[in-house]
Amino acid sequence: MDNMVHVLDHPLLQHKLSILRNKDTGVKDFRQVVGEIATLMCYEATRDLPMEQVEIETPVAKAKVNVIAGKKLAIVPILRAGLGMVDGILTLIPSAKVGHIGLYRDPKTHEPVEYYCKMPDDIASRDVIILDPMLATGGSASAAIQFMKNYGCKHIKLMNIIGAPEGVERVRKDHPDVDIYLAALDEKLNDHAYIVPGLGDAGDRIFGTK
Repeated sequence: MDNMVHVLDHPLLQHKLSILRNKDTGVKDFRQVVGEIATLMCYEATRDLPMEQVEIETPVAKAKVNVIAGKKLAIVPILRAGLGMVDGILTLIPSAKVGHIGLYRDPKTHEPVEYYCKMPDDIASRDVIILDPMLATGGSASAAIQFMKNYGCKHIKLMNIIGAPEGVERVRKDHPDVDIYLAALDEKLNDHAYIVPGLGDAGDRIFGTK
């Protein structure tokens, strides 16, 4: 099964993305808008959740209504920038469990190395959405997806605010069964593996570090 790349072009998303890209946007506003974008993207990424019909009573009569069919979700931010997207998703899905993956890039091999991983006990039975604001080279995203598969997860989605073609291609090649959700697909990576035009270092801008 070939994975789909969903570039979400909703006007609200695009407007909020323009705030993130602006170098003059401060930490407080940047952090808030990352959360708002995650909420809006979650709305689209959960569009295919299965439904079931139940009967309830309204103040007027009995009614058959649709509810989400007992599907259990987990969100897994890639530390540390992915943390900025967590609360925005929990706003919509407060019952979702949260796992964490910490990765760093080995300076010699440039491959991602896991330094922290903590998952809910029942992660294998949950649909998983992996979160990271930026999909640059795709190395970290691909490694994170593989970790989740090693835990036995069968249904995985990747949610990034901005992606580069190189990162999208890497994930599509390594994990053709994983759908990718983006608010923007940018032009390219520069020589330092930063997305162009991008928004700089998402982690630094969310947490106010340099």
